[in-house]
Amino acid sequence: MKKILLLCIALSVLFVLVLSASAGDDKTVNGWVTDAKCGAKDANAKGEACAKKCLSKKDAKMVVVTDDDQKVLNVDNPAALKGHEGHHVAVTGDVKGDSIHVESAKML
Repeated sequence: MKKILLLCIALSVLFVLVLSASAGDDKTVNGWVTDAKCGAKDANAKGEACAKKCLSKKDAKMVVVTDDDQKVLNVDNPAALKGHEGHHVAVTGDVKGDSIHVESAKML
């Protein structure tokens, strides 16, 4: 009986460790905060005014264009990047496919 109890405890601990390791899917990407219309075209220092102008409109969607491969990531929670429109930033968040849920951002 003790062996079965120890085995259950060991499996429970292993299960918790696996779950906690898979929960940390946050990734940090460096890139430019811009709008979906302009995308990679304005992902540079010269595109800041255009990005701010377009993002001030209600229908414009905020994106992050990554430095590495110019991938356009749709921002699920644009309020998290408020004030960073047109800026070069390091964004940490949960990346799923072509979208990111931003946890934090810092200027580069």
